[in-house]
Amino acid sequence: MNALTNSLEWNSIMKKTLTLVLGGGRGTRLYPLTKIRSKPAVPVGGRYRLIDVPLSNCINSGLRQIYVLTQFNSKSLHQHIRSSYQFDVFRRGFVEIMAAEQTFDNSDWYQGTADAARQCLRYLKDSDCEYILILSGDQLYRMDFRLMMKTHLELEADATIAAIPVYAKDASGLGVMRVSDDGLVKGFLEKPSPDEIKTIETNPDWICQHGIEAKGRSCIASMGIYLFNRQSFIDALEKTDYRDFGKEVFPALIHSRRVGVHLFDGYWEDIGTIKSFYEANLALARPNPPFNFNDVDAPIYTKARFLPPAQIYGANVANSIIAEGTQIEAGAVIENCVIGVRTIIGARSVIRNSIIMGNDYYPQESNLAWTSVPLGIGKDCTIENAIIDKNCCLGNGVKIINPNKIVNQKENEYCVIQDGIVVVPKTSVIPDGTVI
Repeated sequence: MNALTNSLEWNSIMKKTLTLVLGGGRGTRLYPLTKIRSKPAVPVGGRYRLIDVPLSNCINSGLRQIYVLTQFNSKSLHQHIRSSYQFDVFRRGFVEIMAAEQTFDNSDWYQGTADAARQCLRYLKDSDCEYILILSGDQLYRMDFRLMMKTHLELEADATIAAIPVYAKDASGLGVMRVSDDGLVKGFLEKPSPDEIKTIETNPDWICQHGIEAKGRSCIASMGIYLFNRQSFIDALEKTDYRDFGKEVFPALIHSRRVGVHLFDGYWEDIGTIKSFYEANLALARPNPPFNFNDVDAPIYTKARFLPPAQIYGANVANSIIAEGTQIEAGAVIENCVIGVRTIIGARSVIRNSIIMGNDYYPQESNLAWTSVPLGIGKDCTIENAIIDKNCCLGNGVKIINPNKIVNQKENEYCVIQDGIVVVPKTSVIPDGTVI
């Protein structure tokens, strides 16, 4: 009975929580994957999109009032959310797009994370929510936000920030906090220098008191996940013109409010660059991956496509993810790869350490009138250390191997090279025999 009562109490608390998922800016560091889509709409793991991660974490945590804030290249994101997240009448809730818009009060696009939330205040004030949860749309992690709410309530905090322990040597690119023994933030530095890191390190004993092994990690870094009391949230935005939560709102808030820390020690990756995107995806294909989609208690949801199983005809596949609807012809070799939905791979093609995002449709004359090269990857191709975006047409004998070992190269006719990774943009057509 007590467990039921507690469950009902938590359901009531989470129903009073409204979530804002920030769609991010132009996503220039993920270009060309963001050339015609927003960051949260970028495919990940073969069959998902980045936005599926925060939305699934919300649903698994009992959160049902969710706004996704977007402004750049948002068409595909809108389509995905509309076709994937529909609540029935017996479980009231919504996932709604809130796009930047001109009003009599504001004619500008979002100028930062806090500014995006500020422009939505008029909608939040109409809600009966008591708490506001702020999430990013381009991170890979699994979190139960009920545990964060528990920390927030126990600390009697006005705002709580989710944080992860990191080594001092890794802290320079993050927002780092100094935390008191009672779990409140007493200092905050964005991207601190080595000398500044020494002044903001946290007692490892405090980390251990929360059931987490410090393992030499002495810095507490922000994950960009924030939980506010309603009025504290409104005050923080209405009484300032701050544009960014991490750089401005929280550093100021810790001097006037109780700002708590919720420690998290699971897998967390900020997918902000081509390199981080590439490495995070290939890590999913390894044995015992750091992030596992196969969690029946906290699944990651996505669009239901009703595709047939993958068909593999005499190919050699090792340490790879093969999404549904894929067709791989005889003699092909696939090693350490993520192969997306509806991918077509011709005979004897060799693909290693690469991400093939797949296709939005199967080959049909009606949707391939724009190219004479067949959809997918042709015969006798070689692809290494590459990302092939959706709906690409690679002819027979194409080689994407970066023979000159170029580290960075601006966009040309066929690709962009970033950190040695060759990225072929969406709907690219590469003729037979081309070497990249």
